[in-house]
Amino acid sequence: MSLAIIDAREWQKTFDLRTGEKREAQGPVVDMVRDVLRRHPYPGDMEAGANRWVTDTALDLIGKYRPQFAFLIYAWQYFVSRYSPMSVEERADMVSIVFQEVNRFLSLSGFDYVLVGTGDMTPLNGFIDLSRLDGLAVSSHWSARYAGLFSPSASDLAHLEAHPHVERVVERDEFMDLFNGSSQDAARTPEYLILAKEGYTFKSAGVTMRRAVMIPAASFLIPVSTTLATVHSVTGIRPLIEGRLKERKIALIMVEGIGTEGFLLPSTPCENGKGWFYYEPGDGQCLTAAAGEHRVFDYPTGYKYFDEDGPEKEYPFSGYFSSIPEGTVGRAFPERSIAVGNKSMFMHMVAGADLSVECFARNLYNQGTMAVIHREDKP
Repeated sequence: MSLAIIDAREWQKTFDLRTGEKREAQGPVVDMVRDVLRRHPYPGDMEAGANRWVTDTALDLIGKYRPQFAFLIYAWQYFVSRYSPMSVEERADMVSIVFQEVNRFLSLSGFDYVLVGTGDMTPLNGFIDLSRLDGLAVSSHWSARYAGLFSPSASDLAHLEAHPHVERVVERDEFMDLFNGSSQDAARTPEYLILAKEGYTFKSAGVTMRRAVMIPAASFLIPVSTTLATVHSVTGIRPLIEGRLKERKIALIMVEGIGTEGFLLPSTPCENGKGWFYYEPGDGQCLTAAAGEHRVFDYPTGYKYFDEDGPEKEYPFSGYFSSIPEGTVGRAFPERSIAVGNKSMFMHMVAGADLSVECFARNLYNQGTMAVIHREDKP
């Protein structure tokens, strides 16, 4: 049974991760994690100290739990570049700060590493309005390229296929075939997937966030820097790490919103998808890196997530996830593991680590921090 601890600065409460029900818990690991949360309040997604929080929290956990594997996500620069206009010089300074934090973690922890840039950012050129279609269009705050479409009319499809800013419209069967999806996967996948051209994104009923100034670019290739060996695909990251964890401590580190153009360490271009599909920064990309196989259906983009809402929904603190993903490196690894990230709602799911700490922030609103304890019985 996995345990969630939410710290809102003024109080801490403990819950069953699956049901969301309050739960009493104590023990050495629980007490240690509670203390870590108290010592490291989250400053906020857009605050300059957000990435420092990742490093400090991870080092604190490492000192007390002594893990062999760590999974870190630094996302402050992604939020800032997405919503704050910046000059070329300001962006360069921001990227430099990110790598300073990464280097601080590596120098103080002594971990070997696989460092992944999740993809470049590009200026937002405009919106594709999906609000007037006959069918139902579903898009996400955090996806620029993909939107789902249900029950479209013939005129909807004709309109979208002729739209100057739509790259293509993909039928569900084509999506299933690309990733060998099952009938169970198809049930959570939209009937059509709409792809926006680079620089454009969607406007639909479900998108209420503030207007972005930059969005994820077309990143078919992303940079990977590592002390281990060359990796050429996002699916090759997990086996690269797993094959060496018995001999050395390794950190998988993902820096969001930075691609091949702004990466400050020697790196190798790495395939970031399959065919016409590439991963944007977020859950699917992180889960694929941690699992060593494409996992687009665990948390598919553009599906009708609201059909699963309700008091009976399991994993209420885990976004759109309906179960803990199997096959991640942290979940399979028999030794101790941790995860820390400031991209909330999915860190504890994609890493599979024994202990996870993440910001408990929703749509840039800082509500505190959350820790998840999946395992507390490892010697």
